[in-house]
Amino acid sequence: MTTMHITNATVETERLTLRQHRVEDYDAFRLHRQDPEVYRYIGGHLSDEECWHRLMRYVGHWSLLGFGIFGVFDRHSGALLGEVGFADFHRGHGEGFDGYPEAAWNLAVAAQGKGYALEAVRAAHDWHQSQFGPQRTVCMIDPDNTPSFKLAEKLSYRVFDRRNYWNKDMVLLERVDQ
Repeated sequence: MTTMHITNATVETERLTLRQHRVEDYDAFRLHRQDPEVYRYIGGHLSDEECWHRLMRYVGHWSLLGFGIFGVFDRHSGALLGEVGFADFHRGHGEGFDGYPEAAWNLAVAAQGKGYALEAVRAAHDWHQSQFGPQRTVCMIDPDNTPSFKLAEKLSYRVFDRRNYWNKDMVLLERVDQ
């Protein structure tokens, strides 16, 4: 028997709304995911078709697992600023990584340097912990992505391994909620 979770998660902070992606987000999502500065550390350019598939994958996480990647929107203008949340990507990194919720985040260039990333990622972690209790989460960061390492450190993530992923050495980090 397959278990299906359907959720309608929305989290609001002082400046941001984090919510599940919707079909009507596709155009903004596509523009965001095709910005070279956004995809620089997260796997490269996506075609329009790949953007559509990614959006469907994000929606599917929520339906099947009860958690996923939030779209991050400016609370006042409604503009898409980025994505944060948790996923199960089945990356093949082994039992120390696969099977744990993987934290992910990326913000548009215009949203960087304003504290939005920390605000959004903290809110996503707080939401996840409120839904699933304290647990271990993991993330994977390109070794050249200094801003993501700084953010991960603020969130108490610690390096535990290195792996090759898509022909690039990547750093694996973990965090254990208390």
